[in-house]
Amino acid sequence: MRAIAVSSLGADPALVVVPKPDPGPGDVRVRIEYASLNPGDRQLADGTPDGSAPQVFPLVVGVDYAGRVDMIGSGDNRFRVGDHVFGRAGGPAAGAGTYGDYVCVSQDSAVALVPLGLDARIAAALPSAGMAAAQILEAVSLRGHESLLVVGAAGGVGSCLTQLAKARDVRVIAAVRGDERSRMGSLGASVTIDVTGGPAADAIRAACPDGVDALADLASATPEAFAAHAATLRPGAVALSTRGVAAGAALPATVRGIDFRLDPSPVLLDVLAAGAADGVLRVPIDIELPLEKAPQALDRNGTGGARGKTVIVLREHGHC
Repeated sequence: MRAIAVSSLGADPALVVVPKPDPGPGDVRVRIEYASLNPGDRQLADGTPDGSAPQVFPLVVGVDYAGRVDMIGSGDNRFRVGDHVFGRAGGPAAGAGTYGDYVCVSQDSAVALVPLGLDARIAAALPSAGMAAAQILEAVSLRGHESLLVVGAAGGVGSCLTQLAKARDVRVIAAVRGDERSRMGSLGASVTIDVTGGPAADAIRAACPDGVDALADLASATPEAFAAHAATLRPGAVALSTRGVAAGAALPATVRGIDFRLDPSPVLLDVLAAGAADGVLRVPIDIELPLEKAPQALDRNGTGGARGKTVIVLREHGHC
């Protein structure tokens, strides 16, 4: 089968041909129709080997997918051949990357049926971004009529988070790169700030003179940049980073820092998919690309400034 993989840790992802995986007991094999790109896909492929398990190369990149079940492993299974499913696989470290024609996943993993009315492209773009957004909103402990600063709001996670927060009557201040006022406003942002014009602190304070109630920073790669955004928070607020920099940031003594880690769940997938199928949750698609263009997309994604999700299209015939 075709796949985008790395030949060693730190190598550049490339289009290769690898054996089609066979499902183990309790697994399903999915013939992938669409995969979606996440900011962490390249980092997962680069890896940080800790010696806990042998690395087997090539490592196939990617975690999010949508497709059809084409084989069932031995034993009882909650899925059937032909089921239209989507989910989040274990990724390269688990030997289950999704930038390829097939992937094998456990029936107990974050995999769910695609509901009627939900386009497969949207289903493939939903798992990591949607689950992260929902869990971030819970982690920052906002219950409505409060304010949330979302840094990097224009990407997949930020777009979902803005909508989910708005639905909870949370006032969203969206910090983005470029003029995104119209698009972010349509997703529910109350205020949109272009950070390319310089430090955003003054504009944030103008929007929330008494301080922001919580921060979800999806973009800052350094503790210093994260701390600069956290400085706009009110006492007792929560500052969350998806880039793992909260622990090393010099935060105000009254602000609690959190380094977010996703906890995938099939139940949460069902809830999010129902919302997307009903049109309550929109998952913006930035660009669709064929599989062979995925390495360039990974490189481009590392520069930031995404406007929604990148979806990788895998042909349903002609390859095996």
